[in-house]
Amino acid sequence: MNSDEILGLFRHSHALLTGHFKLTSGRHSDVYYEKFTLLKNPAICTRLCRELADRFRGSEAVTVVGPTTGGIIIAYEVARYLGIESIYAEAGDKGTRVFKRGFSLQKGQKVLIVDDILTTGRSVHEVIDLVVSYGAEIVGIGTLLERSGGAVKFEYPFVPLTSVSAESWDPKDCPLCARGEALTQRGSRRF
Repeated sequence: MNSDEILGLFRHSHALLTGHFKLTSGRHSDVYYEKFTLLKNPAICTRLCRELADRFRGSEAVTVVGPTTGGIIIAYEVARYLGIESIYAEAGDKGTRVFKRGFSLQKGQKVLIVDDILTTGRSVHEVIDLVVSYGAEIVGIGTLLERSGGAVKFEYPFVPLTSVSAESWDPKDCPLCARGEALTQRGSRRF
């Protein structure tokens, strides 16, 4: 699948929204990619996760890790297509991620980290910190969509299915706020 086909799936599933949004990062944007609208459609989710898995064949990963909540579904599906296990990292205290429910990693275990939409990379960086704390080896990071326009960097191989440059603003610099447009908050983190 190419980028146009992938973005077409976002449009087809009505996961691409326009308006005035407060992002999980706390920044504001006029575009929002509603991952759960995409993830509620198993046919579309399956196609995207299969594509993501194909891009990591040969990575030698034995475990796929995703952050809660959307990352659970993506990690499971990618792992299913790679024929390996999946686990997920839940929110811990003060911007950390933790494994619960008996999940853990072994030193040197090869891990693929996946997530849904990347804006600031905060959730992925939290998962990286957790995986590194176990001494596991990160073989790659994959996302369905990277919306920072390449601004977020990792020291591991990073493979988004597609990238877009979606503008976002610090709330004090937001032109939509300046015009008095109503703000909608989506996502799982509250401010």
